Amino acid sequence: MGRFRMKVCPACGRYTLATTCPVCGEKTRTPHPPKFSPEDRYGKYRRMLKRSVMSSHIGGDKNG
Repeated sequence: MGRFRMKVCPACGRYTLATTCPVCGEKTRTPHPPKFSPEDRYGKYRRMLKRSVMSSHIGGDKNG
């Protein structure tokens, strides 16, 4: 069994212990944030991705 048992449905917001939501059938995810580490090996790449996504949203709004 995994570290976290509680799951949340991203579609309807209900909490469950199942891997699929019993109400809407959507795949559930863990509601807990990722573990924090001061030696974040992938933080550089995550920030680069976030910047590129944010700039594409900003650029898309101006051109749209």
